[in-house]
Formats: sequence, structure tokens, C-alpha cells
Amino acid sequence: MYIPKANEETRLPVLYGLIEAQPFCSLVTMGPAGLFATHIPMVLQKEGQPLGRLKGHISRANRQWRDFSPEIEALAIFSGPQHYISPSWYPEKQETGKVVPTWNYAVVHAYGHLKVIENTDWLLAHLESLVNIHEASFPAPWKISDAPAEYIESLTKGIVGLELSIQRLEGKWKASQNHSEAHRESVVKGLEDLNTAESQAMKALMLDTLLDTRKKPESDLP
Repeated sequence: MYIPKANEETRLPVLYGLIEAQPFCSLVTMGPAGLFATHIPMVLQKEGQPLGRLKGHISRANRQWRDFSPEIEALAIFSGPQHYISPSWYPEKQETGKVVPTWNYAVVHAYGHLKVIENTDWLLAHLESLVNIHEASFPAPWKISDAPAEYIESLTKGIVGLELSIQRLEGKWKASQNHSEAHRESVVKGLEDLNTAESQAMKALMLDTLLDTRKKPESDLP
């Protein structure tokens, strides 16, 4: 992934935070038939070398688990907030008109070697972890044990597990860091005025990034 220095994010807690907040990823592999992508939720396990593991599952009918080259790294792409940025928000528009649109976003790329797991105990533990994470906010969380054991067992036979050992992580936070503080504050105001869920999420990302930039020593500023 192309990452200008101003947009590079390397802090593990921040990268892990996006993965956990946006666990639905695009899992891309290379095999004899070429590139193949599947869109699945994955569970991050921070323990383990070098950078933790990602665990997921796919349908046994999905040919990806049979048609990938294990010696070639797989790529899991996690996407965070994203939003169109209008040039009309920049003060420069009124002064010189030399402004153009752009798109702000945050993404994490996780690379590592993928392995297939068909062990029933592993699959059940993974499914329980996945369910427990995403049911936690409900008043009465649903549990795997709420369904008949034989029903879960039959469904488990139709899936295979995937585990990606994370070898490297790339983070790109494109939040107008290459613009002046005045421009960035104007963009934040434009996003606030839109008042959509997407614009508010990008506003929050930009405010966090703006605060991080202000904390840097002057010599570290892009």
C-alpha cells in the first residue's frame, strides 16, 4: 500500500483498535487461479508472534480455502471511517480557487501466512468467541449454547477455519495531514454541518489526528 509519511500510522494500539472496531475485512489470497477475495468478520488475538493472529471461518463450499498458495502471504484489509472532502470547505477556495476534492479514510492491512483449520473444537471455540464479542452489547446476549447442540454441530460441518499469523501491519490514516491547520479545521466544520453518521465518524478521526499532530515536536511535523 502506498503510504505517504504524513499518513503513516504505526502504533500497534491504534492499528489493533481499528481492527477490533471494524472486524469485517476483505481477505485476499493468491492461488493457481489468481487472486481471490472473501469478505468475513475476523477475531483478533493479540498474543502470539510476531504481531498476533486473525481467526475467521468460511463456507466449505467457498473454493478459497482449497485454492490458495500457503507460501504466499495473504492480505486482510480492514476499513475504518471514510468520507468525501469537498474543496468548498477550504478557505483557499475563496482566496485563489486552487483547491480540488479528495477522499479521507483510515485502513489497516494485515499480512501473513494463512492456514486452514478443520478441528471441531477449534471451530466451536472460534464461533463462541465471535458471538460473545458481537453479542456483548445486547441486553440479553445470545449464546451458542442457546441453540441445540446437534444443530450447531451440523452447521459446523459446513465451515472451515482460517488463521492468519500477522507478520506485518500497515496503517494509513488519510485525514488531511498535508493541509494547513486552518484547512483541517474548516473540513471538520464542513463534516460537522453535514451531520451524518459517516461525516461524524470522519470528524472524530480528524480531530484525533489533529490532536496527535499538535502533540508532536515541531521537528517531527510533516
